[in-house]
Amino acid sequence: MIQITEAARDAMATAIEGAGQPIAGLRLMVQSGGCAGLQYAMALELSREETDAVVEAEGVTVLIDPDSQGYLVGTTIDFVNGLEGSGFVFDNPNASAGCGCGKSFC
Repeated sequence: MIQITEAARDAMATAIEGAGQPIAGLRLMVQSGGCAGLQYAMALELSREETDAVVEAEGVTVLIDPDSQGYLVGTTIDFVNGLEGSGFVFDNPNASAGCGCGKSFC
């Protein structure tokens, strides 16, 4: 469903380890908003839903709700450090257009 680079996996693992409590996984969502109409969001989850798609990446669990799954098929998630800051970058083959921030698409 999705690909997660080593850098993204490491960043996700750091977030999960820093939660201070047992985490079921990192939820990856697509929500309305952003400058292009849809935006990516991530959140730590205490439990998983039966309808979630579950992606395991060497010890990191990513949860994707059914509404977001179709938007994310084939997406590669990376984590970059640069002069303009650091963060997750999404290479989504389903996006017809994006914005300069890289967090919003349509």
